[in-house]
Amino acid sequence: MNTRKQSDRSHPRSSPWIIDTTLRDGEQAPGVAFTPGEKKAIASALAGCRVDELEIGYPAINSEERTSISDIARLHLPLRLTSWARARESDIEQAARCATEGIHISFPLSELYLHLMQKDIAWVLRQVPAMIGIARKHFDFVSIGAQDATRTPAKTLQAFILTAWRSGADRVRIADTVGISTPVQLMQTIPDLKSAAPVTLEFHAHNDLGMATANAFSAIEAGCEAVSVSVNGLGERAGNAALEELALALKLSGHHECHIRTDLLGDLCNLVAQASGRTIEPQKPITGSAAFLHESGIHCNALMKNPLSYQPFLPQEVGRASFDFVIGKHSGSAAIQHILASNGITVNRSEASGLLDPVRRAAGSSKRNLTAEEVTTLYHQYIRNKKERQ
Repeated sequence: MNTRKQSDRSHPRSSPWIIDTTLRDGEQAPGVAFTPGEKKAIASALAGCRVDELEIGYPAINSEERTSISDIARLHLPLRLTSWARARESDIEQAARCATEGIHISFPLSELYLHLMQKDIAWVLRQVPAMIGIARKHFDFVSIGAQDATRTPAKTLQAFILTAWRSGADRVRIADTVGISTPVQLMQTIPDLKSAAPVTLEFHAHNDLGMATANAFSAIEAGCEAVSVSVNGLGERAGNAALEELALALKLSGHHECHIRTDLLGDLCNLVAQASGRTIEPQKPITGSAAFLHESGIHCNALMKNPLSYQPFLPQEVGRASFDFVIGKHSGSAAIQHILASNGITVNRSEASGLLDPVRRAAGSSKRNLTAEEVTTLYHQYIRNKKERQ
């Protein structure tokens, strides 16, 4: 089992516990359905990346889901596996058949969610100890979650956390269910929630306002010991906090330990992209095809002198071979020299500078980058024109 696995109550702040929910919340993204084989492959790849915990499914969906969860449990991966359940005894009993070590039990908490379910906070506070008591019969680890926590009054949320802790919960999830939180808000509210009870807090971010990864990182900064993420940020609506983005943010922070194998993230992200049918956009941070692609002349010139001049980290840290240059409207002479050299043509800086105008015109009129072959053709035209002028 995972050598880091311990009671989450004692995790140091500098080493946040990373929970991946690609196989649960990620698969809830519209149109996404993993096959059992894909689920096992993704789970194994996540374990290889040294994720601490996998939330691997929702057993109450159907028997096929329970079979898939059980199959992953039988892989005996070196991390904690948890199942997801509603605050219902039947959900917990169905999860118990899947042999995961842990369970996460989710409660509605905001006034809106309680109204939709025709419940009140008194019902929640009664059900928390009851559900934890049932779960303890089957699971070594019990996590309790507050749905729509970021739209819940602070006193209600604090009472929920205190009740969960007193009832023996190992962890409490603060879910930003509709992605409305901001980093500044979390830096203000998480410390107050931490003061409610000495229980491990987890933050679960959604990306509706494009701040999921920033919110997950800020929650850690503010004192949360655990966060849940998904590969490629896959999830409902605009998705969740992205595992690969958070991992690099932690690694570069200088004051958080990052135990994730970032060099394996590229393969993991491609695996999930293929299985989900969701392509990775070129400008996607960390893993997008354009993440280490450069055109600007100033940038390219500096990168050849120091690859960290216009990159926050080296491509090799995320399993990429190298950064690369493309020739376009904003290219400079150094990049032209580099591209031509890759085609076996050596030119001096003066000749490369002479190519700038035709290269930039061609790229501008075609509204795209030029291939090395096109740059080579322009070079030969430039040489011919130069000879004719002499």
